Amino acid sequence: MMTSVQHFVESWLFDPTIGKTVSTTVAIFFVWAMVRISRTMLNRYVQEPGNLYRARKLVTFLGYFTALIIISLIFSDRLGKMAVAFGVAGAGIAFALQEVIASLAGWVAISFGNFYNTGDRVQLGGIKGDVIDIGMLRTTMMEIGQWVNADLYNGRIVKIANSFVFKEPVFNYSGDFPFLWDEIAIPVKHGSDHRLARDIFQRILSDITGEYAQQAKISWATLIRQYQVEPAEIDPRVFLVANDNWMEFTLRYVVDYKKRRITKDFLFTRVLEDVDQTLGRVALASATFHLVETPEINVKLVETTKGGSA
Repeated sequence: MMTSVQHFVESWLFDPTIGKTVSTTVAIFFVWAMVRISRTMLNRYVQEPGNLYRARKLVTFLGYFTALIIISLIFSDRLGKMAVAFGVAGAGIAFALQEVIASLAGWVAISFGNFYNTGDRVQLGGIKGDVIDIGMLRTTMMEIGQWVNADLYNGRIVKIANSFVFKEPVFNYSGDFPFLWDEIAIPVKHGSDHRLARDIFQRILSDITGEYAQQAKISWATLIRQYQVEPAEIDPRVFLVANDNWMEFTLRYVVDYKKRRITKDFLFTRVLEDVDQTLGRVALASATFHLVETPEINVKLVETTKGGSA
């Protein structure tokens, strides 16, 4: 009895497969512990959120890569014998998980193709929002818009498969040029001093959006060196169109992609304040409708006699 038990223990302890399994388990546990320690140290010494996020992602990726290399080295003598089986199984897995594989390929494209980074505002798969995480399979976004007007958060967190970068266009609002052109239309009554109105609107644009224009010129100059684009008109401009109802002034300007709504609020507030100070020389127009009542109709009936006279 003791001989059989001893034989079983010895065969189990000295079995190559058991030894390699134990070695793999110990190695993976060591790699996992090193990753946890590294992430803890990063939390302590890296203060900037963007750098911390990228560093944590890099440490995790290196941990996975190291574990894969260790497993390959431990079982290297058996991998050749299992090549055919792996090939057949891989073909079936590739067909069944083609969407997952496409998402992994999308993650590689996002990581090295400069599609977008965390913190960018993008529109992907019909969803618009700020990228808060880029995983190996999905991109996580804080959604904006929908039932909320303008570019403001609505509170929903959306996860989108990375494979969408191959299927639909990716709109990046904050990539190499983190500014947007925007404009507002101001209707002014006919008969107003249009020269004074233009001067007022131009001064308002320069005061509120002039700083954005200076920053945008620097970014645009960098963009010209990277891509084949021509110089663009970045300074704030005022354009006038006269129609049957009023004179329409269009105020065109560049603005930070995250400050579109607040900038419009500042512009409209200043327009109303400065127009009021002109004491009627400039007056804003509006569409008015006057409903006229139907005039009263009096009907007089005259009785006719038999002789034909009234």
